[in-house]
Amino acid sequence: MCPVTSAADPMGAGPHEPVRVLIADDHDLYRRGLQTVLSLEPRVVVVAEARDGEEAVARAVDVTPDVVVMDVRMPRLSGIRACAAIRAAVPSAKVVMLTMSDDERDLFSAIKAGASGYLLKEVAAEEIAAGILAVHDGQSLIPPTMAHLLLTEFADLSRRADTTSVAAAPNLTERELQVLRLVAKGLANRDIARDLFISENTVKNHVRNILEKLHFHSRIEAAMYAVRERILDADVSAQ
Repeated sequence: MCPVTSAADPMGAGPHEPVRVLIADDHDLYRRGLQTVLSLEPRVVVVAEARDGEEAVARAVDVTPDVVVMDVRMPRLSGIRACAAIRAAVPSAKVVMLTMSDDERDLFSAIKAGASGYLLKEVAAEEIAAGILAVHDGQSLIPPTMAHLLLTEFADLSRRADTTSVAAAPNLTERELQVLRLVAKGLANRDIARDLFISENTVKNHVRNILEKLHFHSRIEAAMYAVRERILDADVSAQ
């Protein structure tokens, strides 16, 4: 997995509370197996299950989980569409998409739908448990085998951008622009804090504000936006 630190959701479980998880997968055997593995992790509790996309949305609204672990391809409503619906109905819930495919179209669709994690089902179930905790703590997860796809997309966006203009992100402070530029360069929160001589908690607050102001669900979306709008090239001084 390729973790990228992001702002933790203050509305989710606290550091000493179990992370409440909803499992959504149309294969009963896989769903039961994952529930068994997650039951061995004391920091995780499975609060609900769903067999298709529509049921996943309904159950998410009912139980307001901290994290939803959901298959990309499901009957009645795809995992991608269910992810977008859950993010709209339960904004505090983080979504981790699971898939058997490494199709880059699914990866980009999941990011646009607001997923905070994207994992291949071939990973060990224990890694899924670790991924759930990481996503709850504010990280975004991308398989190492697919991380290069995002880097390629960043490069393509940069090449397509107008080299003569640099866009200013609306409503962002100069400090938030600094943080956004470092996010787009792939720095984790602790590294951003070190570079800007501020606390890691302050960085988390800045990232949270950036996502809210730009109406994005994840730092990956914010990073792609920064590259596309050439904010990465802006000369921004600290406040």
